[in-house]
Amino acid sequence: MPSRERSFRVEAIVLRHQDWGEADRLLVLFTRQSGKLRAVAKGARKLRSRKAGHLEPFTRVSLQLAKGRDLPIVTQAEALDLYMPIRQNLELYGYASYVVELIDRFTYEEGEHRAMYNLLADTLQRLAETPNPPFVLRYYELHLLDLLGYRPQLFKCAICQAEIQPQDQYFSAEQGGTLCPSCGKKTPAATPVSQIALKYLRHLQRSAYLEAAKARIAEPVNQEMESLLQGYITYLLERKLNTPGFLRSIIKQTTHAD
Repeated sequence: MPSRERSFRVEAIVLRHQDWGEADRLLVLFTRQSGKLRAVAKGARKLRSRKAGHLEPFTRVSLQLAKGRDLPIVTQAEALDLYMPIRQNLELYGYASYVVELIDRFTYEEGEHRAMYNLLADTLQRLAETPNPPFVLRYYELHLLDLLGYRPQLFKCAICQAEIQPQDQYFSAEQGGTLCPSCGKKTPAATPVSQIALKYLRHLQRSAYLEAAKARIAEPVNQEMESLLQGYITYLLERKLNTPGFLRSIIKQTTHAD
């Protein structure tokens, strides 16, 4: 087999890893060129491994991969961005853990998706720079859902298709979006959503990040948006994520420490 077919280079973000064999690591990557894939880093758990420091979760890395019998094998690794503020702050680490778990749970090894890769890389960069991590997460959730094909309907009633009016509404995960008061009252499991929370959800959904970031969202409104989106995501995945509870415990500890 020609060498160009045996070996290929990718830019990737490490989502997670686990022990593999006696000294290796199995990596779960989201790559710019090939979407989500798994690869083996041989010897990465050895103390003298040169690759190990480049293959930690949340690292953006350039990899040379060789085609193996079952999975690609990492032959070279060079970190492009370690997002150091995330590694130095436990709360940011929790937010980043949620970001990578969300894309990991929703995606399969099914080929290139550059827009999703760019959103992931941009989100980690924003977490490393922003004073407002919850806003970064709300923007990420809405735009990831959009790219996945689960864009919540926020401008019309998901049942009767009537234009949403400037008043409190309902939201139904099963129906995939906002419900007018008439339909919402008759729909099991539909939850109320305030006019102000819906306003900001719509703003984030339809805006580029720099424009969306001009919004100043009060903490109670952010909590309402978080609860609504978490409920929708849990419905779509048919299971709860692990990291939200972990993140809440970190925030609680940080708050008490202050």
